[in-house]
Amino acid sequence: MKIIVDAMGGDNAPDEIVKGALDAVRDFDCEVILTGRGEDILRVIERCGLTQLPAGIEIADAAEVVEIEDDPASVIRTKKNSSLVVALNLLRDGRGDALVSAGSTGALLSGATLIVKRIRGIRRAALAPFIPNAGNGFILIDCGANAECTAEYLLQFAYMGYYYAQDVLSLEKPRVGLLNIGGERTKGTALQTETYEILEKASLDGRLHFVGNIEPGEAMKGACDVLVTDGYAGNVFLKTVEATAKLVMTELKTAYYTNIVTKLSALMMKKHIGTLRNKMSADAVGGTALLGISKPVIKAHGSSQATAITSAIRQAISAAKSSTAARLTDNIEKMKINTG
Repeated sequence: MKIIVDAMGGDNAPDEIVKGALDAVRDFDCEVILTGRGEDILRVIERCGLTQLPAGIEIADAAEVVEIEDDPASVIRTKKNSSLVVALNLLRDGRGDALVSAGSTGALLSGATLIVKRIRGIRRAALAPFIPNAGNGFILIDCGANAECTAEYLLQFAYMGYYYAQDVLSLEKPRVGLLNIGGERTKGTALQTETYEILEKASLDGRLHFVGNIEPGEAMKGACDVLVTDGYAGNVFLKTVEATAKLVMTELKTAYYTNIVTKLSALMMKKHIGTLRNKMSADAVGGTALLGISKPVIKAHGSSQATAITSAIRQAISAAKSSTAARLTDNIEKMKINTG
């Protein structure tokens, strides 16, 4: 398995990206192509105590870097020799099995769509992060790639999430929910009520397992395995969950280190607190799958440290082994409104 990694993308590039790639090669018995400024990458490798390029690591030199202020829509034209565009071209040409980048989300989405291409028939690619909850977690789709959606987009998101959950989370019959402000079928805007009917029909036909409208609180309790929504609401949901997780951990730390008694309590609870921290940590997940693209693309968080990059590469390996893209291609006719 060969994973292409954008070595210059993200706040901590190239140091943390390269370190994460080195760990992935060691831990997962995979190969990695690092795209970016070769001299910079080699310097990081030297700082890691290695005198030469280790087995399993390849460098594809790219002189330019996509900056956060660059226009995502034009970057593939204006920075053809950037680490991101070089990585996308390698993926398109079959030089690797999947791609990981912690760089600009907009540039990655635009580049993946224009260079690697969407699966034929898929209207929009969607970001699908894994969200931990009181159960086994769930896939949120979309979380920001498409602020404005049609019911057909959401129908396709549901199938994307359904197949991805089967392939990557090993769920036989994932429960698909529609994010809404209430459980009743009449809740929400025209988009939600129309989508509800379409998903219900798909479920009755045996194509999906739709469990109805899901409120945010119910999703966090474990009410579904795939939560479908437009990118605007999904992004608000995701950022609220992330902020709440950070707040909870901060408040726990404050509470446990107030005095000698609470410090002793913290010592006794250390193992359990560590488990909670790991469950809520984005580093353990690694990244967000960009579904609907013809080949696996994983978006790592912009502030990713080495551990998160290693996890993202692990996720990319799983995505490359999955049959999600092929199944979407085979079932595209089911994802169109008004088809039998």
